[in-house]
Amino acid sequence: MHDMLGINQGFSPRFLRRYANLGEEITPCRTSVHRGREISRFPEREGAILETEYMRSHLLIGAASSGSGKTTFTLGLLRALRNRSLRVQPFKCGPDYIDTRHHKMAAGCASVNLDGFMMSEGHIKDLYARYTSNADVAVTEGVMGLFDGYDAMRGSSAEISGLLRIPIVLVVNAKSTAYSVAPLLYGFRNFRKDLNVVGAVFNFVASESHYSFLRQACEDAGVEALGYLPKCADVEIPSRHLGLSLDEDFCFEEFADRVACLVEEHVDIDRLLAITALPERQPVPRAKEVMRTVSKANLNIAIARDPAFNFSYEENIHFLSTLGKITYFSPLRDDCLPEADFVYLPGGYPELYLSELSMNSGMRESIHSFVEVGGKLLAECGGMMYLCKEIIGTDGIAYPMAGVLPQSATMENMKLRLGYRTLCYKNDVLRGHEFHYSRIVPMESPLPSVAKAFTAKGGQTDTPLYRYKNVLAGYTHLYWGDPCRNDWFIDFLYGEAPDCSR
Repeated sequence: MHDMLGINQGFSPRFLRRYANLGEEITPCRTSVHRGREISRFPEREGAILETEYMRSHLLIGAASSGSGKTTFTLGLLRALRNRSLRVQPFKCGPDYIDTRHHKMAAGCASVNLDGFMMSEGHIKDLYARYTSNADVAVTEGVMGLFDGYDAMRGSSAEISGLLRIPIVLVVNAKSTAYSVAPLLYGFRNFRKDLNVVGAVFNFVASESHYSFLRQACEDAGVEALGYLPKCADVEIPSRHLGLSLDEDFCFEEFADRVACLVEEHVDIDRLLAITALPERQPVPRAKEVMRTVSKANLNIAIARDPAFNFSYEENIHFLSTLGKITYFSPLRDDCLPEADFVYLPGGYPELYLSELSMNSGMRESIHSFVEVGGKLLAECGGMMYLCKEIIGTDGIAYPMAGVLPQSATMENMKLRLGYRTLCYKNDVLRGHEFHYSRIVPMESPLPSVAKAFTAKGGQTDTPLYRYKNVLAGYTHLYWGDPCRNDWFIDFLYGEAPDCSR
């Protein structure tokens, strides 16, 4: 049929009668339409805050619990939409760094965190509107179970869905169950009438016969069945190092393409896009962003970025880009710091590269010298560990580090510490997230914390924040991208409160 219609790669049998050269006709038309979509905008309305295109569809991928397959399905869908030449914008609920990295590789553009604890509602709306302004489809991956938040539903994926009016597609673990998913689906569909649970995709499905029971359950629960992912060993994401990072030998591109093929084959993507479509020309909910003007926004900013240090929020980096010129450097490979007024050492996996980091004495001495002459530096989690005099690995060997902080970090006797954190520092409130297995070795005269730390529910905890000269360092991954909540950060950078207009 392709040969008959002229849709081919330049080959057509000589005996075949050609009815039309549709290949040549379709290609320029498609190109023209795509180009027009790229450059066109809806007419600006009086009083409009932002001139923008409107998305066709958007959805939030939720689940009853962790382990249902949200990430696998999300990555497959992102890649499948990208393969269809759609502009797809990924998001991630919660303070996650790993999934956003995977999203970026699957979709071809940066994934953005949406977090109800660290961010104000206005900031969340602004982020969603800004990053979807040139998207055809927005895909938001939820966190944990749909209604799981830091305090009941507060901070949950459901809260994000309600705030941004995003339709929900549930991923359901169908392993060892069939029609019994009906009451589960019914409960999620009706628990909160203000949320829009529109469909379900099933994971770990054994056969078409198995799926027929699941489809019937959907029909009786009032949730549309959109398809499934079959039970396949080769579509599981391998992990190493406590489940935080991809195995170096893992071929992500092949994995993403493989899952995308399964999604195309077994999930009705066209129907999924149809039931999650926005009403024609409906703008994304947004709030007018708080606008700030900072005098002397001409900083030289150096950010560590390499396999050892790579945990950073997209919007944090975006905010820094408005304050000056960003230069990335590698504590693993570079001999010294670039010229900088401010240095950012994010978290990552320094414990996986202890020998390489320790052997790079030039960089260690460069950072130490920068701090001693009064340079401003913010270090989080792995970055804070790098500032210690040494890191003790799981092998019990002590590896010398930058020596800015007179203490040792250790990976021995690992114990997980995690959760949202509120830090009360001077007269400021800092918000962030803690996730690590290391600890600071107890000392007779420990470096004191300059902040009081609290959990999301207000309970006091011992998470430290250290201050040495112009260094702030601690285990908390801080968020400063929200202009409603970042006075502390601007004050830290400039030494005085900036001129702001709200």
